[in-house]
Amino acid sequence: MSGAVDFQLTDDQRALKAGMRELLERRFPRTRLRAAVDGEAERGAEVDRELWRELGAAGLFALRVPESAGGVGLGLPEAVLAFEEAGRALLPGPLAATELTAHLSAAGWLADGGPAAGRWVAEGPAAGRWVAEGSAVGALVADRDAAAGWLADGGSAAGALVAGAVRGETVVTALDQGGALVEHLASADAVLALGPTAVEVIPAGAVARSAESIRSVDPATPLHRTAPYRTAAHGAAPHGAAQQREAPQRGAPHGTVPTRVAPQRTAVAGAGASGTGASGEAATGVAASGPAARLRREAALLTAAQQLGSASRTVELAVEHAKRRTQFGRPIGAFQAVQHLCAGMLVRAESARSVVYAAAVTEEPGDIAAAKLLADEAAVRNARDCLQVHGGMGFTWEADVHLHLKRAWVRAGQWQCAAEAEEELAAGLLSTVGACL
Repeated sequence: MSGAVDFQLTDDQRALKAGMRELLERRFPRTRLRAAVDGEAERGAEVDRELWRELGAAGLFALRVPESAGGVGLGLPEAVLAFEEAGRALLPGPLAATELTAHLSAAGWLADGGPAAGRWVAEGPAAGRWVAEGSAVGALVADRDAAAGWLADGGSAAGALVAGAVRGETVVTALDQGGALVEHLASADAVLALGPTAVEVIPAGAVARSAESIRSVDPATPLHRTAPYRTAAHGAAPHGAAQQREAPQRGAPHGTVPTRVAPQRTAVAGAGASGTGASGEAATGVAASGPAARLRREAALLTAAQQLGSASRTVELAVEHAKRRTQFGRPIGAFQAVQHLCAGMLVRAESARSVVYAAAVTEEPGDIAAAKLLADEAAVRNARDCLQVHGGMGFTWEADVHLHLKRAWVRAGQWQCAAEAEEELAAGLLSTVGACL
């Protein structure tokens, strides 16, 4: 991942990946995963605050934070590698939202404290720039219309809520405009609310008051249905939580719960954090611009990395079981049918890996859409084939295979579902053809 053509990992990147795996094996072993899953009914699948702080201390949320701000000073490719290991371990919690908020906070987008926490400059020498506490920052935003309303004059609350995100002291979840399924809302301190272009950080309690609990297919990922959310208008100061409004929800991706559901309705995945469609915009397949669109793409790539980690882990589980399980006096891995299943799983995982790694380097919308599409397919289909290799044993609660399948189902509907990724890719192909004619 060090160049435009050669996507081989550097020594430092391999060390980062190995270190993250070692940390999770030590701090979040299988026994801790099972304790979180088996105790879901009693504890409501709460985020383990001690573990969250350990992850923050290890630098998981500070990978893209500049060294001058106390971070690691790396980039999106390194964050993808770390999130791949988190997905392999089925680490629960709103990891992507917290990492995004930590990155933005340390970069100066969410300045800590004061009524002038953030201000968009429309005129003068600094026009077209986002300034915080007198210093020009926010190079991610190039045009005024896309950034207007970005935590504009958000008061001290915005900065205070995310001050500990880098260190893992604050849990941040995400909410997309247009109605959403929000993960781990009960455990969150703050919510990163994304509109068509504007972004706000609001207290989790402001969202929780109008949310209803949804029974999730994944026991380690609690979900809440919220009312449609509207970020502040361009140039307006979102003092506290923005006003909520009722609005019809566009066609939701497959597996999504309808807008109004009973508290015990089971949800497989949510449209709430799924790109432009979930924010109420038309699903044209054309990549949107602005900070909110960029955050959605980064979140989709980080989610794809977790799917890749899960897909790789299920390959390992299938191969390990095929070696141990014997039938007719031979390991079942000696049978051609099982070999074909395992080989197909490996091909899917490695194909997804190449695309996810490439998208982390290019950061192109089409590449990210392809990465999310292939990673989702690899995670879901590999988990199903892993169940097949395990036979009836894989369907038992005591086995971990079903946990990978359930988490893959949930992630497949987050940030960018298959239909939205396909529209993005189709639009890119059409624009390329049009440019050639």
